[in-house]
Amino acid sequence: MISGVIGYFIYVNIPFLAPTRTIVHEIVSIVLPVLIFSMLFISFCKVDPHDLKVRPLHLWLLLIQVGFFFLFSIPLIMFPDTRFRIFYESAMICMITPTASAAAVVTNKLGGNTDSLVSYTIIINIFSAITIPLGFSLISSNSSFSFIHSFLIILGKVFSLLIFPFLLAWFVRVYLPKLHIRLIKYEDLAFYLWAMALFIAISVTVRSIVHSNISFLYEAGIALISLACCIFQFAIGRKIGGYYNELISGGQSLGQKNTGFSIWLGVTFLTPITSLAGGFYSVWHNLINSYQLYKKRKQDEDEDKKNHYN
Repeated sequence: MISGVIGYFIYVNIPFLAPTRTIVHEIVSIVLPVLIFSMLFISFCKVDPHDLKVRPLHLWLLLIQVGFFFLFSIPLIMFPDTRFRIFYESAMICMITPTASAAAVVTNKLGGNTDSLVSYTIIINIFSAITIPLGFSLISSNSSFSFIHSFLIILGKVFSLLIFPFLLAWFVRVYLPKLHIRLIKYEDLAFYLWAMALFIAISVTVRSIVHSNISFLYEAGIALISLACCIFQFAIGRKIGGYYNELISGGQSLGQKNTGFSIWLGVTFLTPITSLAGGFYSVWHNLINSYQLYKKRKQDEDEDKKNHYN
């Protein structure tokens, strides 16, 4: 994360690289989806499709995401001209954004139930494709997007970066077993691809924050709302997950978001300002993930030392 921030500021402050910014932006728009696709494909190769099923935990998580999404829309329906509109919209985006593609990688690294998380990732992406157009049609004055049009746009994004790598991994498992065995041997490859994607994503996030044209107070307000939503979702996800012996997968399913999708939602359906909520959320959930990975590594090191002395 730090290297992503530093890398962005170093790049923009080197004068002779200024002419390359347009092409670099285009390259990033291609490389990032490719990294995410590859990371998901490798992660899905480790998942047996027969183990994917709807669990009681998923229904509770779904209720929280969809419920709070529509709850935050009520003030905007009743008072469409409220000066706090941008904050309610930011909260809506932070709540309904589907689980991140990289969540399976982090969950696996933390020792959580990857099958459960992948199941919920598919479920929430499908439900998001339905609820987002419906919710935004209730609060938005932009009539250029019909429900069917919005649904198809979102479904296209969901299919290309979630469903297709899952189907491809399933195909390799069934029809190319030797290749499948070779792929699952590289346990940490998906994690390193995630680290590369994170570097790029943080750089893009910093760029969107730096180039925003709103006042500091609005930026601070959006940052605080996204932080509150992030902490709430990690906490409630872990709390509910604990009841079903899925502490880690519950927290990651609800807390780790597809922030690139969040930013796209804000720009496409609301305003570029609202898209900052996704940018700030990217910072918060990756800080929490980094802390969790640090704790997990320290815990493993302590156990190794204890086993060594025993």
